[in-house]
Amino acid sequence: MIETTMPGGSAARPSTRPSPALGWSDSQLHRYGVPHRILSGALHYFRVHPQLWRDRIRRLADLGLNTLDTYVPWNFHQPHADRAPRFDGWRDLEAFIALAGEEGLDVVLRPGPYICAEWSNGGLPAWLTARDVVLRSSDPAFTGPVERWFDELIPRIARQQTHAGGPVVAVQVENEYGSYGDDEAYLHWIRSALLERGITELLFTADGPTELMHDAGTVPGTLAAATLGSKPEAARALFAKRRPDEPFVVAEYWNGWFDHWGERHHVRAVDSAVRTLDAIIGEGGSVSLYMAHGGTNFGLWAGANAERGRLQPTITSYDSDAPIAEDGTLNAKFHAMRAALRVTGQLRVPERMPVLPPARVPLTHRADLIAGLRAVPTPESTGPRPATFEQLGLDAGMVLLTAHPKIPTGEHALILTDVRDRAVVLADGVPIGVADAQHPEVPIHGTGAAVRLEILVENLGRINYGPLVGQHKGLLGPVLVDRRIVYGWTSRPIALAEWTPDDLRHATAAGPASTGAGFAVATVPVEQPADTFLALPGSVHGMVWVNGFLLGRYWDIGPQVTLYCPAPLLRTGENTIVVLETDRLGPVLELRDRPELGPTEEYVEEFD
Repeated sequence: MIETTMPGGSAARPSTRPSPALGWSDSQLHRYGVPHRILSGALHYFRVHPQLWRDRIRRLADLGLNTLDTYVPWNFHQPHADRAPRFDGWRDLEAFIALAGEEGLDVVLRPGPYICAEWSNGGLPAWLTARDVVLRSSDPAFTGPVERWFDELIPRIARQQTHAGGPVVAVQVENEYGSYGDDEAYLHWIRSALLERGITELLFTADGPTELMHDAGTVPGTLAAATLGSKPEAARALFAKRRPDEPFVVAEYWNGWFDHWGERHHVRAVDSAVRTLDAIIGEGGSVSLYMAHGGTNFGLWAGANAERGRLQPTITSYDSDAPIAEDGTLNAKFHAMRAALRVTGQLRVPERMPVLPPARVPLTHRADLIAGLRAVPTPESTGPRPATFEQLGLDAGMVLLTAHPKIPTGEHALILTDVRDRAVVLADGVPIGVADAQHPEVPIHGTGAAVRLEILVENLGRINYGPLVGQHKGLLGPVLVDRRIVYGWTSRPIALAEWTPDDLRHATAAGPASTGAGFAVATVPVEQPADTFLALPGSVHGMVWVNGFLLGRYWDIGPQVTLYCPAPLLRTGENTIVVLETDRLGPVLELRDRPELGPTEEYVEEFD
């Protein structure tokens, strides 16, 4: 069956609707009528520095793949509701697609609007989820903004379809909707929205291989693809029973897995990964490796999961134990999969990119934490309660909250009744504790006088999967001194992801430093830019900027120890590294020549 249905169910006229490159009949996938197998790899342009796009795409091709697939994160392109989406520089989706075509690859696009992808808020803009809106549903408060976003995005994809000379051969309808909701009208609306804006190539849905997910995630007349990490035979049987004429397509094969802070680094044994790949191919299936190359959650774009009310923030690295490592290294899994795909040609890329030699550079503590944050100009708001991130129009970063409660003489409990996600608490400038959802109480000593209470709340990553997508951030409940609510707050948004080099200069010039936390600077001389891996032994928790670019978050709870710094972020001569430390600053910055992602744990995702 070839996708020929138009909005409203009317048949397309051949003269007005080009034939798609991919179609199927009798359970066989075709490309322009010739039997075809999709061998794809996921590679996200938003997780790879643009100067490295071609290199990473070429590595996919060298693996033996014929297709690249990528999500499109709405919030990456349009972080502010009152500004048009951007498609330039790092956000130049069309340039990325064109590069894949130049390297001989087909492209599969997954435009959402929800993408999951362990990406902040599942790709949905925080300005949208701040509203009273039913996400991923037929609610006009949701579909209206999606329409305007698709008006900008989808024509750019349509221009790159095969009939127009581009490499795009397929477009996904939403993303794993069957594991989220059951608004059938919404899925039909998304499908029509794609068609109405010029998509003529193959449309497909992608869901886990269970009846629950298949029931709610599929659309009649649209190819149903699977997402899985194991047991492809069972998935094939389920899909063949329900869609007997359709080819078996695995839109995501999880050959590795991502990591959360405070857990182990997830890996999957090479033999295990290759066995499942062989099994998918043995079932006659097409497949996309998720991930073929994971890349990095630069800045503050890492998402989070939630389990039994406990937040599980995702680390900065998105290496995902993929066959092409975070820094581009071709690892054992790459070579084993290449052999399984019977690829014998010579590699066009080096096994590993050049790296800087190891070095240790002193960290100079320039300013205390609160003084540095206050030195960056930003509007404040006042009110009886602390303002949330959403009330302040803030997606990521921190909020500094200040009040002046009177604390009776003696020892008391300061209780943050609903903190999301992590809060450093100070009384009269002195740190007195760190609070989170599992440990919301901090002891405070009173003398009977008022204290300057400062609470620095950090968003550790917006939830990207499940019913809590769109959950708000900040102090959502009252702050108590014992049982008494504290009123009268000043709220200061700290948009770290949007800080400019001037903002960093203001923060680091707010010294002298007198506490153990705050802003520090290291100067790194470089003769020839190359990759490096940054470590901060002795430091606890914070963020790192390289020449004004926010590289990401570090945390001594692991598993990640080093932050990958790609060569294009460095320059010949002196390079300035700025560190924001919330707890306790260590003495040095280390440049290492190898990544360290922490102690490992074998992980294979399975559906019952």
